[in-house]
Amino acid sequence: MNQPVRLAMLGCGTVGAEVVRLLHEQSADLAARIGAPLEIAGIAVRRIGRDRGALPVDPALFTTDALGLIKRDDVDVVVEVVGGIEPARSWLVEALRAGKSVVTANKALLAEDGGALHDAAAEGGGDLYYEASVAGAIPLLRPLRESLHGDRITRVTGIVNGTTNFILSAMHATGAGFAEALEEATELGYAEADPTADVEGFDAAAKAAILASLAFHTRVGAADVHREGITEVTAADVASAKAMGCTIKLLCIAARSADGPGREAVSVRVHPAMIPLTHPLASVGDAFNAVFVEADAAGQLMFYGRGAGGAPTASAVLGDVVAVARNRLAGVRAASESAYADLRVRPMGEALTRYHISLDVADRPGVLEAVAGVFARHHVSIATVRQAPAGGGTGGDGGDAILVIVTHVAPDAALAATVRELHGLDIVRSVASVLRVEGGI
Repeated sequence: MNQPVRLAMLGCGTVGAEVVRLLHEQSADLAARIGAPLEIAGIAVRRIGRDRGALPVDPALFTTDALGLIKRDDVDVVVEVVGGIEPARSWLVEALRAGKSVVTANKALLAEDGGALHDAAAEGGGDLYYEASVAGAIPLLRPLRESLHGDRITRVTGIVNGTTNFILSAMHATGAGFAEALEEATELGYAEADPTADVEGFDAAAKAAILASLAFHTRVGAADVHREGITEVTAADVASAKAMGCTIKLLCIAARSADGPGREAVSVRVHPAMIPLTHPLASVGDAFNAVFVEADAAGQLMFYGRGAGGAPTASAVLGDVVAVARNRLAGVRAASESAYADLRVRPMGEALTRYHISLDVADRPGVLEAVAGVFARHHVSIATVRQAPAGGGTGGDGGDAILVIVTHVAPDAALAATVRELHGLDIVRSVASVLRVEGGI
């Protein structure tokens, strides 16, 4: 056995405590896999006296001086599970520049300023691993940056937030509204007391940026991701989707497309969308995550599993710890960041999408012609139209009707302009719902 690989733990909350527990319980197996034992050099926390249960660790290892712990000469690997941008960014840059390897689960930091971390890793010569930052225990990031490195990935579509997936799955199964489903998610522990980061799409957008960066060899940040949450999805939207043989999911979508002769660009977006029940992602229920990857040679691949929680996330963290520890013993480092492509990131208006639009219109002759004219003026082709009397009437009686239109693919800006003009028509009482459509219905 070699000399121990010494870890500095930054954070000991839900995930950090699970990492400590697994390090203790699996110490012999981990040492055998690495070729050296793992030892905790220290654990940086905000409050030393906080009750953390019966953790199998010497209380003397706890400290409030994170920077001092990082700078110690006997620390080989820094494991960060604190979250947030600062002071985590300063800590990790310090560690990487000093040549220490870093394992982090910090999706927000990676999406906000992952470039600074990669630059610091290149400067110091250490490893930067972050499998736990997206989709919990699902092995996803390493396949993208290693297993599929010889292929050309064209599209990544995923459900990467368990809270919103639970809420939308509950709405689909029971017909409940958003508020009712959110209340259930909170009671069951799937939603935080403040669920904003989840339900408004911030969490999924950070993960989308990380996935796009790896898939397309381009630095993509959170500011590059178009983001919409699920708070406006109604029970009527879900019912309309079911009537079409669809369900609604909060999707992260990263796609590569042509950008002129010999050039390519990428679009990265997060928003609720209708997908057909035959799509592989449609059956992903509860708080599970799944990511659907399309590549030229490999074809279609799907990664599925628990996307959050202390134990699943700790599993991914430990997988990275084993990898960086073995690299240090071998005197090598993992492949550096691959951002050579440097593709342009399209604004949302250029993204090619489809819309499902539900209109409350006057039920009289000429309405459909007027509505179709709006679509034609914006060069948006209509795929299907379905009309029904509002409130169960017989139709043609001068009352209101519900007009449901699904478009063909068009630039999002053209579709948005179409909806804006529809709002201004006298014959349109209201634009009841607008949802994007994915998956080929």
